[in-house]
Amino acid sequence: MFFQDGLTGAAWGDWALYTASPLRAFEQELGVQAPFGFFDPLGMCKDGDVEAFKRRRETEIKNGRVAMIACMGYIAPEFSRFPGFCSPSAAVKFADIPNGLAAISKVPAAGWLQWFLFVGTIEKAVFVYDPTRAPGDFKNAGVLGVPNGSTMLPGEARTKKLNSELANGRLAMMAIIGMFFQDGLTGHAWGDWSMYTDSPLRAFEGEMGVQAPVGYWDPLGMAKDGDVEVFRRRREAEIKNGRVAMFATMGFITPQYFKFPGFLSPSTGVKFADVPNGIAAISKVPFLGWIQILVFCGLVDVGFYPQDPARAPGDFENGGILGVPNGSGPMSDTEGRKKKLNSELANGRLAMVAITGMVAQNGYLGTTEPSMWGF
Repeated sequence: MFFQDGLTGAAWGDWALYTASPLRAFEQELGVQAPFGFFDPLGMCKDGDVEAFKRRRETEIKNGRVAMIACMGYIAPEFSRFPGFCSPSAAVKFADIPNGLAAISKVPAAGWLQWFLFVGTIEKAVFVYDPTRAPGDFKNAGVLGVPNGSTMLPGEARTKKLNSELANGRLAMMAIIGMFFQDGLTGHAWGDWSMYTDSPLRAFEGEMGVQAPVGYWDPLGMAKDGDVEVFRRRREAEIKNGRVAMFATMGFITPQYFKFPGFLSPSTGVKFADVPNGIAAISKVPFLGWIQILVFCGLVDVGFYPQDPARAPGDFENGGILGVPNGSGPMSDTEGRKKKLNSELANGRLAMVAITGMVAQNGYLGTTEPSMWGF
């Protein structure tokens, strides 16, 4: 409030009253459009330098126009090509030129020279920059850039079209960069992912757990190096944590509706019915109980279910279907087995989020029993 009041002289910072701002010099310029309005997150115009702003606007318009032509150059050859030869002397037909970046390799040296001469002629002879005119406004250029001297009268329609040109140019600059990036990665003008065979991510996109709607999901790029051993170690940890989380989630829910009869610890006189739900139950476990828990977990982890490097992560020799140590399995139905393993991963991921939420809610709010679930 102090900052806004000091800037604007109004208690609630009315922007219209901040007449000393250097940004006010540009907030009525073309390109100031919803939803962002005057958008300068890096503060490049905060000094209010009109000449610098004009130079940047000229560059923006020029790059936008080139980008729009480049985007059309990417799209048009997918549907139509000129007949005949691109280079009669080199016997290169338009039909022989591939789409996208690969087309560059087909252009002969004389073609490159023609490009430079054409662009230079446009830049220095046809559309000559005049500092007395608005950025991007050339004397010889008519409507849509046709060099016939035509023009639109100043007014709302002209302003709308100029704003549209800026907006379309900005979009085209983003689009052509995306097309270049996809084409360079995949070797295909439209970025066909199946053709990006060099991607280290391809090593894992067929793994278990790659499911709709996100598919192969690695937003932090932790598997981008393609290290199979590291991926395997993380998958083992994911499966183990997911299984423990599913048990923990059930352990939070079940005591709300059922508890074993009798004593949890006869020596200390603690009955199952005396054990509270949630985190508070920890306080009722005697020291020997913790020893039993640790010994049991150690036996399961090291004795019953040791990880075999020759087997898939989470697949144990003694572990049968549903983890029962009877050696049952594997399932004969390949598709059914894959579906169940994917379900285990998905349920484990959900359980990890669920138990984290339960512990946080129980620990922060102290809620247990029906109030824990909000109904």
